[in-house]
Amino acid sequence: MMTNYEPWPILMKGDEVINLKTAAYRANKSPKTIRNWCKAFGIGSQSFSGSPIEISAPGLEMVRRGDLIALELLRDGKRNDPRVVRYFDHLGLPI
Repeated sequence: MMTNYEPWPILMKGDEVINLKTAAYRANKSPKTIRNWCKAFGIGSQSFSGSPIEISAPGLEMVRRGDLIALELLRDGKRNDPRVVRYFDHLGLPI
């Protein structure tokens, strides 16, 4: 039996949050692609239908690079893991 699995969203601090337009620009992808990534990889959250999507900048970078191991570490709250720290450093964000 198949189930629809949607990963839990990443818990984000204010300085890590970017909007859909910024995410699309940074990734050089369409807003639709970014929305799909948010759903598939749990890199964004939306309080309710129609509200803005808040996207994790580090999570977006991890998906862009195909680094799903780092993404799972971030989702698990392991922000001090060197694999995760690398993305925060790259984006100039505090851990």
